Amino acid sequence: MTKVINSYDFEKYLKQTKKVIEEALDFSLGPENPEILRESMRYSLLAGGKRIRPILCLASCSLAGGEPSLAVPTAVAIEMIHTMSLIHDDLPAMDNDDLRRGRPTNHKVYGDAVAILAGDALLTRAFEMVSLRSPGVDPNRLLNVIGELSLVAGAPGLVGGQVVDLECEGKEVDLDTLEYIHLHKTGALLKACVRTGAMIAGANEKLLQALTTYAEGIGLAFQIIDDILDLTSSSEKLGKTAGKDLLADKTTYPKLLGMEESKKRAFDLVEKAKKAIEPWGADANHLISLADFITNRDR
Repeated sequence: MTKVINSYDFEKYLKQTKKVIEEALDFSLGPENPEILRESMRYSLLAGGKRIRPILCLASCSLAGGEPSLAVPTAVAIEMIHTMSLIHDDLPAMDNDDLRRGRPTNHKVYGDAVAILAGDALLTRAFEMVSLRSPGVDPNRLLNVIGELSLVAGAPGLVGGQVVDLECEGKEVDLDTLEYIHLHKTGALLKACVRTGAMIAGANEKLLQALTTYAEGIGLAFQIIDDILDLTSSSEKLGKTAGKDLLADKTTYPKLLGMEESKKRAFDLVEKAKKAIEPWGADANHLISLADFITNRDR
């Protein structure tokens, strides 16, 4: 895999930006009623993780010449949508998982009903973050962000991808179908991260198209690495149940292409993604390093 080589301190950037995101996430949830709903929402939203999605949002805002702080509410909204999808995916009716980010899944702690409602509450709070808690951002830009997130969170995005994923369990799946699932279930939200950050900064169509190409590449690469780690890593390292895809008889990239070809495909996708934003020079450093980080991760 590609090594992260840049003239600036990427680790420092990652640490500082993640701290900004964590503080904003903590501040985003007020005194919800009833208390159990607030506890359930906070349990999953503040459970840690790499925070790649909100960091991508801030990095793309910066690339487009915007002030990253203006994109923080949208970055928080994206993490709320992502967290909702994890809570719902873990439910017995979906992927039926007991472990997430090194802790029992939400429904194991609060029950199925509260977990579903906590996910619903996070999804609606996400749109509140963009529409009502984004001072200083042009309302027309916010409207475009809301439209982008609406598509991603619904049938054209992660919900549609999840349905096809469930329908394909235990069946022979070709590469086109597998990529459809992951471009929707995983890639759609990653694409929204970079597009919405740039929208807040007023990016032109040329940059938005380049960022779309970048995001589609890292979205599929992200999933390929997930598939590889599910087979090669441990539950302790991943913070979630390893080997679940094998047990559920899901088609994965290693199953379809083999391990070495899957690694090569992830590498090629990331190289293509980076090439799309190379014309922006040093301004693209954050996003280029994030692409390498995605493929070099071990959990």
